[in-house]
Amino acid sequence: MRLVIQRVTRAAVSADGEITGSIGPGLAVLVGVGQRSTVEDARWLAAKTEQLRVFPGEGGRMARSVVELGGGILAVSQFTLYGDTRKGRRPSFTAAAGPEQGEELYDAYCAALSVPVATGRFGAYMTVDLAADGPVTLLLRSEDGEREGP
Repeated sequence: MRLVIQRVTRAAVSADGEITGSIGPGLAVLVGVGQRSTVEDARWLAAKTEQLRVFPGEGGRMARSVVELGGGILAVSQFTLYGDTRKGRRPSFTAAAGPEQGEELYDAYCAALSVPVATGRFGAYMTVDLAADGPVTLLLRSEDGEREGP
């Protein structure tokens, strides 16, 4: 699985012209699921996400997690995180999970989070509106041996 995480002061996602989820201060997370992704990956990434110390503490240094902040997470499914652009000009998405596996693991990621979670609508065309804070943007991956301790 692959995540793009942004620290935000607010974020919202809409599908079919309707806001399906919104948060105040917290993290906006784009969630990509690959064919080799597992439920264990989803749980590990959820724990890692909410333990990341990316919010300012004393002295302005990144010292607090979204849990410590009392913030929320806006999680949006994003299969294009598995886009392969090595050949040609059109991305290939053959490494992305199919819809059934993608939805199952996206749901597992969201369910494993202990903070308030707002979501989009899986498989829908969505619009994400956010106010990046910092900006702070991180990439997390559970593949290729990158998974070490939460």
